[in-house]
Amino acid sequence: MINIYTDGSCLGNPGKGGWAFIIFNEHNEELNRQSGSKRHTTNQRMELTAIIKALESINIKILKFIEITINTDSQYCKNIATKWINNWKQNEWHTASGKPVKNIDLVKKLYKLIKLNDIKWNWVKGHSINEKNNIVDSMAVEAAKKQL
Repeated sequence: MINIYTDGSCLGNPGKGGWAFIIFNEHNEELNRQSGSKRHTTNQRMELTAIIKALESINIKILKFIEITINTDSQYCKNIATKWINNWKQNEWHTASGKPVKNIDLVKKLYKLIKLNDIKWNWVKGHSINEKNNIVDSMAVEAAKKQL
């Protein structure tokens, strides 16, 4: 079992952005943590990037054999993965209203990473009592600040 916490941050929106993730095993031992930044981006792109980078950091050959839970404070990302992405693909990457999907490059990457896996998605309230979410939030903010 893998438990992933992710977050994205943007100083201005658009503005200087940061992303971060921490991966824990079933014994709550930290396996990996990473963060990064981008000079001109949006908060939604950083939220998606954090999830993609976390999944990419796991050996792709074992992804489909382990139980994965992604904890995110982004309703946008959770809804993409659990409600919208399959319909968007079926509609040739257009929304139900016929508009092109925003952040399509990242959405397509996410689709490739999650399509073969049974990932559980857990929304956590941001800037709240969830210590692990607060840590990745702080990491993402610090990463964004490095672009200053």
